Amino acid sequence: MSILPPLSTTQTRKADHLRICLEEDVQFNRQTNGLERYQFNHCCLPELDYEDIDLTTRFLGHAVGMPVLISSMTGGTDQAKLINQRLAVVAQQYGLAMGVGSQRVAVEKPEVADTFVVRSFAPDILLFANLGAVQLNYTYGVEECLRVVDLLEANALILHLNPLQECIQPRGDRHFKGLLDKIEQICIKLPVPVIAKEVGNGISPVMATHLVNAGVRVIDVAGAGGTSWARVESERAENWLQRRLGETFADWGIPTADCVVSIRSLFPNLPLIASGGLRNGLDVAKTLALGANLAGLALPFLKAASQSPEALDEWVQLLQAELKTVLFCTGNPTIEALQQSSSLQQR
Repeated sequence: MSILPPLSTTQTRKADHLRICLEEDVQFNRQTNGLERYQFNHCCLPELDYEDIDLTTRFLGHAVGMPVLISSMTGGTDQAKLINQRLAVVAQQYGLAMGVGSQRVAVEKPEVADTFVVRSFAPDILLFANLGAVQLNYTYGVEECLRVVDLLEANALILHLNPLQECIQPRGDRHFKGLLDKIEQICIKLPVPVIAKEVGNGISPVMATHLVNAGVRVIDVAGAGGTSWARVESERAENWLQRRLGETFADWGIPTADCVVSIRSLFPNLPLIASGGLRNGLDVAKTLALGANLAGLALPFLKAASQSPEALDEWVQLLQAELKTVLFCTGNPTIEALQQSSSLQQR
């Protein structure tokens, strides 16, 4: 009988995150993503044929079937491998963009790298590698960034920013000083674009400006209103202090809608991803109308992929139908038309 090697600390954390997100209520309680403050003006006579509605668009020079990103979630375990493969298959079928979870565990334990590798399942999709930006202050550099990009054959690298999560996480990495300069060096030396992404607490216009000036090509706002990683880490707490911190800061952050509006007003041409609490095609359409180029969803994809390939396919069909319905009932034949219209109004 073969004996499996023990899970690393990072693998255990990833397994905990999957379990908690699937089994526990770790959504924001009082804070919302801000999208409820907006509604579309209904068009009773669209003068369109529904069959002509076109959801295709382009992002970073790549064609996508609809402006949806399967946001970064997981990797490093057998369950994560199955989920990533299922997600890649549906991304290829519908032309979605996809990110994977933090690949730090693949750097630490190369033997689990295959839990992230999905290019053979999705040869044509826009695919994003992922590392925690703070790791640049913990021995990581260009070599590690290149390694995770090459492992995935990725089109871009996400550097995720998670200071609140690190404050609450057991043995969190909290040395963020001087990080912006190191991000700038990665932007200069990496052959693919760098995406700066929060993990659910939002990116302010001030911080977006610093990141863009450092060479970041894409901002993923990952605003407040969806999964609260403070609450997730509170569920993993090893002592009363961590638990109480997670409870206190469970609703901390900038709502997704506010991030999108403020950053778009500063940077009219910046590739912008809206994520954070998006749960359906109506949410996706609202973020696009507010100025986003892609809309990222995580938890709905995770839940569907954890059930079965059939459940995942049905979820994407629903998402597609919801988005097409918004375009049809606002009289917009394309995503670009929706973005340029005045269909969305504040309540």
